[in-house]
Amino acid sequence: MSVFRGGVVGACALGVLAAPVAHPQPTRGLTAATELARVYDAIFDARFEEVPPLVARACPPAPTEACRLLEVVAVWWRIQLDPLNTARDADFQKRAEAAIAATAAWTAREPERAEVWFYLAGAYGARAQWRVLRGERFAAARDGKRIKSALERASALDPDMADAYFGLGLYHYYADVAPAILKMLRWLLLLPGGDRARGLQEMLRAQRAGALLRSEADYQLHLIYLWYEKRPERALALLRDLQARHPRNPHFRQAIADLHDVYLHDVKASLEAWQTLFDAAHEGQVAEPALAEASARLGAALQLDRLGETDAAIEHLRAVIAGRPAAPFGALARAHLQLGQALDRAGRRADAAAAYGDAIAAAGPRDPLRVAARARAALRAMRR
Repeated sequence: MSVFRGGVVGACALGVLAAPVAHPQPTRGLTAATELARVYDAIFDARFEEVPPLVARACPPAPTEACRLLEVVAVWWRIQLDPLNTARDADFQKRAEAAIAATAAWTAREPERAEVWFYLAGAYGARAQWRVLRGERFAAARDGKRIKSALERASALDPDMADAYFGLGLYHYYADVAPAILKMLRWLLLLPGGDRARGLQEMLRAQRAGALLRSEADYQLHLIYLWYEKRPERALALLRDLQARHPRNPHFRQAIADLHDVYLHDVKASLEAWQTLFDAAHEGQVAEPALAEASARLGAALQLDRLGETDAAIEHLRAVIAGRPAAPFGALARAHLQLGQALDRAGRRADAAAAYGDAIAAAGPRDPLRVAARARAALRAMRR
């Protein structure tokens, strides 16, 4: 019996070796990329109210998992508009975990389909960005390992999928230029080293030829040009393109104002950008107009005070205080602090001390901008 079984097994093995093996052919491309791009554009334009109906029209024919991922991206970009506010975090986490689980299950069903791995990487990528924002570096690095693996699988199945090279480029670039603490995380996770030049070229490839991620590539590239390449003018050009393509998103206008201030040290240009955002918010041309107006007033007040136009700065700050804005997070406390600083410089010490006290009271227990500590330091300096 054992000989017979051995003969049968051997014969079967020889038959398998002799017979042609049918390997499933890789499935390339992104299904319904045009429909998905419409959803992505709405997200980047902060037209969040249009996302649900656009998703309903896109899926089908687009895969349900792709639309679920875009819903996660929409929540992420709402967080981006007010990044210190954690009110949407629980919703984001729930959606991100569900998207990861659904897409991982899809990879088990159709492992030879390139877009499956691309969307799995996207789901991990959304969560990784949120984890970086919230200071969860080790967890974000673990996600980075999964992103890299999934994208390598996607690009192996479909070498022409330009969008996949965006995430690979991000990994290769940051793995090369990251600070020492992040390189230690890379070593702990047994991740290979990076390649700055290769990563930049991969991201530029996605920017030029990607079906979905052109705006995402522009946004991430502008950060790279600011932080590492030291090319603020190039970053500014990318932000201006983003503003032109997505005029309803106040984030890009605010980023332009901050860039002029922090990187180009051009107070007047920064003030002009803040005033442009204020006008757009006042006329209802941007999403979250109340948030945008408060941000614009705070930014304009800072620049006006630097230019010696303290009365105009105080007018903006008192308007913010009177409005008691719910967003952006910490706006009221910051307005009181800036008011105290402006009054202090104007020699109105009693009024400044009162404003500093109001800043401490408004800061609350969660104070990521350290408004209360800065106000107390200012009060101590006044008493010397």
